[in-house]
Amino acid sequence: MSLFWRLFLLNAAVLVAGTGLLLLGPATVSTPVLATEALILLVGLGVMLVANAILLWIGLAPLQRLTRAMTTIDLLRPGSRPVVTGHGGIAELIKTFNTMLDRLKAERATSSARALSAQEAERHRIAQELHDEVGQTLTAVLLELKRVSDQAPAPLAAALHQVQETIRDSLDEIRRIARRLRPGVLEELGLLSALKALITEIPPHTGLAARCHLTNDLPELSEAAELVVYRIAQESLTNTVRHARATRFDLTLQRVPTGIDLRIRDNGQGLGRAPEGAGIRGMRERALLIGAELTLGPSPDGGTEVRLHVPARDESR
Repeated sequence: MSLFWRLFLLNAAVLVAGTGLLLLGPATVSTPVLATEALILLVGLGVMLVANAILLWIGLAPLQRLTRAMTTIDLLRPGSRPVVTGHGGIAELIKTFNTMLDRLKAERATSSARALSAQEAERHRIAQELHDEVGQTLTAVLLELKRVSDQAPAPLAAALHQVQETIRDSLDEIRRIARRLRPGVLEELGLLSALKALITEIPPHTGLAARCHLTNDLPELSEAAELVVYRIAQESLTNTVRHARATRFDLTLQRVPTGIDLRIRDNGQGLGRAPEGAGIRGMRERALLIGAELTLGPSPDGGTEVRLHVPARDESR
């Protein structure tokens, strides 16, 4: 039965019942209307209105819950779906909404996977070009400067030496950027070594003291899951260095009965009320790709805490 007919029949039932009481009851309407009769009619009308309101509220309550769900749903933060309740068109509407959410989630996961895959490929290409083209060119410039400085007078040799140091610092920075774009250590030595290397790359001038607590007996993770864990740790560290004004950074990776947990804490200024930027939303998209759960909130030290729970692989698949 459609929503229209349900509302119509509910209202009709109330009105028919009220009319029947007036017709069959002992009360009559006089001309002019007596005070007692008017009181009875007003009381009867009030009862009918209250009964109609209660019935409509009960009948439309599932629609109100659906409206709240539609205004608060976020595909990057999967939560509970609206419960399929009600009758007729209301239950069908809620069921259709949940089906639409499932389809949107699947389509977003597919498109995000393609976008992130293209992003990783582009990072790989840029890192390769930085290493092969720019890095080799700067290395050749360093060798040429060394040859010239060996033959130059002392004052000019000192100036050339300063130029060499500047180019050498630039070459180190390019190599560091290339390593961040393409974590070769992750492919060659695994996740634990990559996280340790990530911590050691914090610039000294930031004054950030980093600690890394890693569990060796981690369950087997897919390449995609390892990359997601590494990228989320990398993005968290970048946010701490750039925005948190923190002096301490703690990274913990441990095994739990249902998989692994990555926990990152700092003692900075916290998230505040600022809207989530592209970095955090990118972290959420990466977590959804592998079915992981990502939460961000205040740290016990007053800063920010990032938690990532990666479920264990299903060996039966």
